[in-house]
Amino acid sequence: GELESRAERIRGDVEQIHACLSHSKSLSDEENLKLFGKCNNPNGHGHNYKVVVTVRGEIDPVSGMVMNLTDLKEYMQAAIMEPLDHKNLDKDVPYFSEVVSTTENVAVFIWDSLQKLLPQGILYKVEVHETEQNVVVYKGEETIVK
Repeated sequence: GELESRAERIRGDVEQIHACLSHSKSLSDEENLKLFGKCNNPNGHGHNYKVVVTVRGEIDPVSGMVMNLTDLKEYMQAAIMEPLDHKNLDKDVPYFSEVVSTTENVAVFIWDSLQKLLPQGILYKVEVHETEQNVVVYKGEETIVK
């Protein structure tokens, strides 16, 4: 058989995102407290996230890489750090004015932002680490073809 030159390139340890989140305007204070527990605060609260982005695709015969890391870092800066770092997600990021700012939705936001910048089909997954134990992995919408 032929050897496929496909690989995954993992880029981890993006500068920490520090953001405030987790209070749904569509719920009462009591419902917010029940749903989000200590993470609920109408004025927001801070979180430090670590984001790991995995791209995969053909290995470029000239560079020997799936994607140039300098380019990936620039895309991540534009899609993650600029819109999210040191922001109150609910107040400063228009996307979260209508969407609850859970870690899951932060992962979706990052995925969607990266998809607009990266070459088509190269983004494989986005991991958002809220703590060492709380990690969300998002691989985009699954399309089932029957």
